[in-house]
Amino acid sequence: MTRTSVYTAIAALVMYCQFASGAENLEASKTVVEKFHANLLEVMTKADSLGFSGRVDALDPVLAETFDFHTIARIVTGKHWKTLDDDQRAEFIDVFEALSAATYASNFDGFSGEVFETLGAEEKRGNILVKTVIVREDDDPVTLDYVLRDNDGMWRIVNVIANGVSDLSLKRADYTAVIKSEGFNSLVTKLSGKITGYKISN
Repeated sequence: MTRTSVYTAIAALVMYCQFASGAENLEASKTVVEKFHANLLEVMTKADSLGFSGRVDALDPVLAETFDFHTIARIVTGKHWKTLDDDQRAEFIDVFEALSAATYASNFDGFSGEVFETLGAEEKRGNILVKTVIVREDDDPVTLDYVLRDNDGMWRIVNVIANGVSDLSLKRADYTAVIKSEGFNSLVTKLSGKITGYKISN
């Protein structure tokens, strides 16, 4: 085999490995999102029997497994993340994760024939974008696009885009404004208050 043939064979092998790896990442990311959706759908179908606290308890484990709350916390607090000590960071992640579970438990509090469909996945600037839709019987469908990031070989959700609106962007704008004007402790208090509000209203 000539030197040129060897180089060609190596290049082809590298391209194949990259393609195979990319395909595996897309499938892994879709699996993460579909696992979350399956759990969410189960909670919806058992919403009445579970009650609000039961829905929160059922959602907590899958949220912890499918979402990268450390990365999300760093992004939504912006430049202020660097000023927080380890205890403050841990406190914020705990509150944010609890708020996420409470929000999903409140918003997905029943079942009316909804179906979660995965439309596809694609690489976006080193991340994976998984496109899905919630098909509803008596209403317009809701598009839900998930951005997943590789964290030590594990693909985890870092953003949810509902009907084109980025949850991460909204929270970053809101949270950084509160920290800047009122301080970190005020933000934690406000988020804790939202959790309490969900408990009272449900």
